[in-house]
Amino acid sequence: MATFDRAELDEMISRWIDANKRAEAEGDWKPLAEMYTEDATYGWNYGPKQEFMAVGRDEIRELALGQEMDGLEGWQYPYQQFVVDDRSGDVIGLWKQVADATRKNGENYMVNGIGGSWFRYAGNFQWSWQRDFFDFGNVSHLFLEMITDGALSDGMNKRIERSTSGTPLPGWYPVGRAPVALW
Repeated sequence: MATFDRAELDEMISRWIDANKRAEAEGDWKPLAEMYTEDATYGWNYGPKQEFMAVGRDEIRELALGQEMDGLEGWQYPYQQFVVDDRSGDVIGLWKQVADATRKNGENYMVNGIGGSWFRYAGNFQWSWQRDFFDFGNVSHLFLEMITDGALSDGMNKRIERSTSGTPLPGWYPVGRAPVALW
């Protein structure tokens, strides 16, 4: 098992946070794809029946950071904490999901609880593997609240329409059928 220099891992995290802040400000997460190896994989679970998996940098760019982030322009994902294992290169980043839309009381809509990303560092300031985790129940509850309040953006309404149309989206698989194991 390779070991990694802790200062290099800390620099990678710093670069990652800066790149994420730029992506949020621009509403375009696709440039983050350059921070993955050519053969990287990136996936997450979408509840009891579906999971998502992008295989390779191009799919990460077009599907994970393009298709799956479409409609989330204006949302922020501030990292709360990182846990780093310099022996394995595993990094866990814990984040919040905060919408730009606000409730009548002025508070931003935000997913209760915390989500996270589990990364595997490959060296050369690139990730080779990422798996996201989040509380699907709280995400669903927030979206229903925003629908009821009329607080969804046009882009988010289109995103929900796309994902509930019955037409399979690229990268979406029945649980356990993705081309790469989620866990």
